[in-house]
Amino acid sequence: MKLQKTLLAGLFGALSFAAAFTADAADKKVVVGYQTDALPSSVAIGNGDFAKATGYDIDFRKFNSGADIFAAIASGDVQIGYVGSSPFAAATSRGLDVKAFYLSSISGIDEALVVRNGSGIETLADLKGKKLAAAPVSTDHYQLLALIKSLGLTEKDVQVFAIPQPQIVAGFNRGDIDGGFVWDPALTELKKNGKVLITSKEVADKGAPTFSAWVSAASFASKDPEFLKKFAGVINKYYASFDSDKAAWGPDSDNAKLLAKTLGGTPEQQSAALKNLTLLTPEVQASDAWLGGGEKSGAAKILKDTATFLKEQGKVSEVLPSYAAFVTPDAVVAPSN
Repeated sequence: MKLQKTLLAGLFGALSFAAAFTADAADKKVVVGYQTDALPSSVAIGNGDFAKATGYDIDFRKFNSGADIFAAIASGDVQIGYVGSSPFAAATSRGLDVKAFYLSSISGIDEALVVRNGSGIETLADLKGKKLAAAPVSTDHYQLLALIKSLGLTEKDVQVFAIPQPQIVAGFNRGDIDGGFVWDPALTELKKNGKVLITSKEVADKGAPTFSAWVSAASFASKDPEFLKKFAGVINKYYASFDSDKAAWGPDSDNAKLLAKTLGGTPEQQSAALKNLTLLTPEVQASDAWLGGGEKSGAAKILKDTATFLKEQGKVSEVLPSYAAFVTPDAVVAPSN
């Protein structure tokens, strides 16, 4: 009887351990939404480095826009996502609690307004009466509307279609629209039968800066801040490699080939697109100019300014007093020793 009790105790102990292990494994799952932007860190999606570094089972899901990712975060289907500042401003203005923990890039030449050959558009003054498109509630959509306003025009003067990028490419090639404000791979596709009229950086210089960021649902960020630090560490690794070893990111490189496999397009296109990025070091990101500084945060100011513009355009109904709660430098700040 004593032996039987001992065996039973051992069995229950083993079952309890197995149950605890299974529960712990189940807790180590996260869904991450990404887009087709060419980023050095996207190599880590393809080769599994994000999963290795964080110890999580990561389900990476591709989305067409930041607005779609925020809808998935709101529903609980996605915990981490790569998004632009315009849909970010819109989502938080509508009550979604998320935190930007890494800035992937800021306004550069990786996003641009491309006009179709034969459209009759040679300068910005020629946009009146034309048909233009951008992905719904994207940073490109925001900058396109801001550009039109800066020219003293309205959407009555310029027809703006908010449609997904694949539809923009198709409409552009058919001649249904005269131009599209897009990012890669659509940017490369539109350039085949068009020219860049103005870049995202140039629109930013006119007063409408943007950024793209990795954001986390606030509940997940508070639950496992270490995941965000490890995730950010992987991005740092690939950004540092891109900055210091350009040969490792050339058109014939393994990195470019893996980007093409993961994101679409060709290795040559991915390698070329990477050169258009404007990236920030972790130290710069953590400064007051971007994620740090609380109320002085530059990223929070961009979110508020964007929300203010979106309200003027009737895209959101409310602008919050502050957006500082939606950005954090914690994942990019080096731990103190």
